[in-house]
Amino acid sequence: MTGKSAAERRTGLLNGFAAYGMWGLVPLFWPLLKPSGAVEILAHRMVWSLFFVGAALLFIRRWAWLGELLRQPRRLALVTVAAAVITVNWGVYIWAVNSGHVVEASLGYFINPLVTIAMGVLLLKERLRPVQWAAVGVGAAAVVVLTVGYGQPPWISLCLAFSFATYGLVKKKVDLGGVESLAAESAIQFLPALGYLVWLGARGDATFGTEGTGHALLLVAAGIVTALPLACFGAAAIRVPLSTLGLLQYMTPVFQFLLGVLYFKEAMPPERWAGFTLVWLALVLLTWNALRTARRTARALTGKTGAPAGTVSAAAHDGSGPVAAEADQLEARR
Repeated sequence: MTGKSAAERRTGLLNGFAAYGMWGLVPLFWPLLKPSGAVEILAHRMVWSLFFVGAALLFIRRWAWLGELLRQPRRLALVTVAAAVITVNWGVYIWAVNSGHVVEASLGYFINPLVTIAMGVLLLKERLRPVQWAAVGVGAAAVVVLTVGYGQPPWISLCLAFSFATYGLVKKKVDLGGVESLAAESAIQFLPALGYLVWLGARGDATFGTEGTGHALLLVAAGIVTALPLACFGAAAIRVPLSTLGLLQYMTPVFQFLLGVLYFKEAMPPERWAGFTLVWLALVLLTWNALRTARRTARALTGKTGAPAGTVSAAAHDGSGPVAAEADQLEARR
């Protein structure tokens, strides 16, 4: 972040707040699209996302990545996997919100850093420090408590967390920028989504064009709801440290949780509060550990190079914990 003026950092923070704020408030948007079902909403989101992201790419004139991607079948296959996984994530999330499970959906994004770490251990053979093991253990205990509270495993939360963690893992291997990645994934999603909408219309079950102009425009706006926060996040990512973004990302599930409890009036019996409290404790442990490691790394690098500590803040994370666990996934937020 060296060389960034105060005005640049302020712009980055405002864009970060805007991105996470919009992602946190998106549960207010999906119910507006009723009587469309979750699958129809999902299909419109995928179709219109391509139009808006394509327009963004035309504006910034960034196309060189496309030729490189098409010449690399392995990366293209990984993008296809990412598109499939995020389709599941988006679909489950839309269904959860419109079915009255906003709180459980927010839980999925609270536990996502824990799932990401667990996948790192199981799939990438990463080593954890004692504090990280403790956080994962507390998170597992929270799932047990919530299973008792719900009378079944919180499958919505687990599906969202595992699909998003898998998405982040795949995208890390693809190594594409946020706008480019969304454009590639949307292009893969486009034909199946459009085909479904055509089939739905042929059956007479489509709501696009049958529920009035306002409803049709709201379905089109699903593409904006996908692309606009991503644009704000991109503006923030180049102006503020990664550690700051890692902390700002908690705005999203916090807003969703508060909407679920205060606006949608979803039930929160004592055992559910207990489960959420354990999850929050695990995240406190992870955040404390990540920030402590970032400070140590910053001091070490400052001592070696003589550079101001602020110049290493974006890189001074250890590849674990919420500050880094979200870093490779943030552009996928709803």
